[in-house]
Amino acid sequence: MHKQVLIVDDSSMMRKLITKTLCATGCDIIGEASNGYDALEMYKELSPDLVTMDITMRGMDGFTAAQEILKFDDQAKILFLSNLDDEKYKEMAADVGGIGMAKKHHTDEIKLLISKIE
Repeated sequence: MHKQVLIVDDSSMMRKLITKTLCATGCDIIGEASNGYDALEMYKELSPDLVTMDITMRGMDGFTAAQEILKFDDQAKILFLSNLDDEKYKEMAADVGGIGMAKKHHTDEIKLLISKIE
């Protein structure tokens, strides 16, 4: 499951947790962004296989960042990771074009979603 991943989260602690989870699956973390603006620029520069995207961030939120990334590359794979517990966010993630949404602390669910990525 060797994938190059860009992690986007405004919390450095969460980025470390997500890094630990993904590295355990064999993923390579090629970049980290703390907001949507940086995520878009880093995506263009790095062309990762996968982006993990927080939803609530200052400036450009995760849904807007995902839309901008998908305008640039309609084949981008974006997995939303959040602690928000509402079905409407899962629907919004799907509507934006994300490949799924999981809770940040649900490592098994994250690993399962990543394993399904081609």
